[in-house]
Amino acid sequence: MTAQHDHALAAFRGLAIGDALGMPTQSMSLREIREDHGRIAGFVDAGPHQRIAHGMPAASITDDTEQAVLVARLLVEGEGRLDPTRFAEALIDWERGMAAKGSLDLLGPSTKTAVQRILDGVPASEAGSTGTTNGAAMRITPVGISTRADDLDALVDAVQDASRVTHDTGLGIGGAAAIAAAVSAGVDGATRDEALDVAVAAARIGEHRGHWIAGASIADKTAWARGYLPTVPAADRIDVIDGVIGTSVASQESVVAALALVSLGLDPWETLCTAASTGGDTDTIAAMAGAVLGAVHGPSAWPDGAAERVERVNDIRFADVVAPLLALRGTH
Repeated sequence: MTAQHDHALAAFRGLAIGDALGMPTQSMSLREIREDHGRIAGFVDAGPHQRIAHGMPAASITDDTEQAVLVARLLVEGEGRLDPTRFAEALIDWERGMAAKGSLDLLGPSTKTAVQRILDGVPASEAGSTGTTNGAAMRITPVGISTRADDLDALVDAVQDASRVTHDTGLGIGGAAAIAAAVSAGVDGATRDEALDVAVAAARIGEHRGHWIAGASIADKTAWARGYLPTVPAADRIDVIDGVIGTSVASQESVVAALALVSLGLDPWETLCTAASTGGDTDTIAAMAGAVLGAVHGPSAWPDGAAERVERVNDIRFADVVAPLLALRGTH
């Protein structure tokens, strides 16, 4: 196996590991997390305050990883391009399947609105004109793996293509571009700081794509947060992420929170445990941070057995997902 393959696989595994660590705390407040779990230190079952993932066992993934796998499959099917209509149909089928299983882990607000618009007859290429949340960013890792970052305009083109159905706004595209660019740079050997530099540059391009919706600049906010958060005492960082940076589904909060956590330069596993303890959209914040950290650090990012446990619990092999994505990387 090549170093590029190892880093791409560690990125996808990092996404899933972060997702699984954040599963039991997603959409919970800091107070609820502390009552149920204290501080997350590893995979745990969903606790009594968990409503969305109620009853799910430790190391279970959520929609973040499942939709990333869906995007990966459709990218390979489309030879590097995500067909808007095919993607919309796949999202609708995915949610129907989840609902049939009795799951409450359904489509997020922007994606749900876009899918409903498609069902109402709006063309798939126009349905994402209001999507500003992190749904595109949470599932964009396959684009980062399949697309090089040495031409950021081309990478952001690919991100916009993958985001158009649900998040065709400057905020949606900017957030997704930041994560995809950081992953792509890491796959090609970038250091953590280099990957964060590329993330900010890609976000700045993406913010000027799609439909304009008012909101803080993800590029500027990330540049500020990566300088600010390391100055905060370790004991206060979770409160600062929750109360100052923000942990909601808004791209300009959760994407920035994920990249700010990466900027701390801590052990990757510790970083994801911190992300899972912050409150709010913990599974997505940890998943995005995990994808970037896996891409940068490669297999050494994750403790022995962590990725294997996630794969076993969820009956998935990420090597089978990553190999065809890397085959696309040199073609577009």
